[in-house]
Amino acid sequence: MRAVAFDIFGGELDVRELPDPAPAPHGAVIRVEATGLCRSDWHGWQGHDPDIKALPHVPGHEFAGVVEAVGSDVPELGGWRAGARVTVPFICACGTCASCAAGDQQVCERQTQPGFTHWGSFAEYVAIDHADVNLIAIPEDMAYATAAGLGCRFATAFRAVAQVGEVRPGEWVAVHGCGGVGLSAVMIATAAGARVVAVDISTDALHLAELAGATHFVNASAGDAAAQVRELTRGGAHVSIDALGSPATCAASIESLRRRGRHVQVGLLPGGATPVPMDRVIGHELRLLGSHGMAAHAYPPMLELIRAGVLHPDQLVTRTIGLGDAGKALASIGSVPGVTMITPRTPH
Repeated sequence: MRAVAFDIFGGELDVRELPDPAPAPHGAVIRVEATGLCRSDWHGWQGHDPDIKALPHVPGHEFAGVVEAVGSDVPELGGWRAGARVTVPFICACGTCASCAAGDQQVCERQTQPGFTHWGSFAEYVAIDHADVNLIAIPEDMAYATAAGLGCRFATAFRAVAQVGEVRPGEWVAVHGCGGVGLSAVMIATAAGARVVAVDISTDALHLAELAGATHFVNASAGDAAAQVRELTRGGAHVSIDALGSPATCAASIESLRRRGRHVQVGLLPGGATPVPMDRVIGHELRLLGSHGMAAHAYPPMLELIRAGVLHPDQLVTRTIGLGDAGKALASIGSVPGVTMITPRTPH
């Protein structure tokens, strides 16, 4: 298969021929039709993720495609056979640990992650574990580029807004960082009836946030973003989401909150200590919450909202590239606003 790989962290990303994956007895191989470019892939390439233990490595964890083959132990009752159109959560659960038994597959104790624990989806084929737990059927009329975003950023934002942040109609929601996850959060919070403040340093990103439903905007390059949010919301947001992942956006998100507000950390933070304004957390009784993807069994309500036309993840895709451009795009992630999709099987 053709795939994008690197031999050293932070080194050259090139397209090369690599062996096709084979399904584990409990797993499946997916023919990748679309895969998203995500900041998490950049962190992996830079060596920030301890799960990448062997090189060369193939990044990519957000994808959709067609089942090419399944392992011998995949139950027939699941209906997972070659030809099924699927996406997969970026956290592939084992299905049997205590967390999985409680329905919390997104924090599975024995999870695997394509693009991190093993080769990922910047390739024509990708293998996943425990197909019966992790495969998600996608509607026949849904484009692969739309479905690919559901494996990570859109589903991650959906759970962060609706389930972890518990956003309610009429609340103020601040979204710090309007990349793929942030724009998804803006759209989902707007659909939930919230008033959304978009925060970014890019005017292009803020324009896309407006198209996604935000009504108030803060250019963080102009000064104290948290103070601007508190002024716009007359006291602070009820819910604030760090969708980027940096010490600055994490602190600004927390400081954007009103008393008893909820901070949701979605963006991955680089290694090392991250200063947190804990005096404010204590004095204002703030809640600090982490959100890590979404389990496969939790996808139906989100898929139904997409089918009903309430949510439009396809509108967040701003460009589509081939494998040959994927390395350059990953190295310069953040330079193009919106969501970038890679189509491994289509030359560009």
